[in-house]
Amino acid sequence: MAPKHNNMVFDSHFHKDWQRYVKTWFNQAGKKKTRRTRRLVKAAAVAPRPVAGLLRPVVHCQTIRYNARVRAGRGFTLDELKAAGVNRKQALSIGIAVDHRRKNRSQESLQANVLRLKEYKSRLIVFPRKASKPKKGDSSQAELDVATQLTGEVIPIKQVWSDTTARVITDAEKKQSAFQTGRMYRANVKLVGVREKRAKEAAEDDGLGVKSKKKK
Repeated sequence: MAPKHNNMVFDSHFHKDWQRYVKTWFNQAGKKKTRRTRRLVKAAAVAPRPVAGLLRPVVHCQTIRYNARVRAGRGFTLDELKAAGVNRKQALSIGIAVDHRRKNRSQESLQANVLRLKEYKSRLIVFPRKASKPKKGDSSQAELDVATQLTGEVIPIKQVWSDTTARVITDAEKKQSAFQTGRMYRANVKLVGVREKRAKEAAEDDGLGVKSKKKK
């Protein structure tokens, strides 16, 4: 049926060949089985080491929006390894990641990662390179007999949230002004040079309002 009245002429595009753009996913079950098989092959290849890989430190996320959360970092700092009594050259051989570029900005993060390393060392079972010739630091035969491969995450990282409860605002907090406090702080920073200059001039003054002349 032809359109009526003085309207726009239709220009419909029905030959878009949409069949070429349809994406199917009939191999979903097969891909799932392939991924599981690869995980089992990888676990067997790295055995008896943990499947998840190396031990990672606890670090805070970036920016003010996410810095309350913690996540796994790249590696432990040299100060953390030293405080935990771990040799920096031996760390990677016993499953501890090392990052020589990261620095500890606070004592809290240093202590948290040191405790993480000590907990890992207490659970660690070191297999000797040669079963007939165990070296110093290797685990005993009784520990080797009960050792199993860890399939989950190595010491999972838990989010720690501070429990804050509602309370009544005190009279001292009501009288305090955050705006005035910030304004005075900025003023003190701005006038520090002027005040030092005035104090120096007052020290040189003889008490009569006249500056003492310097001796040549």
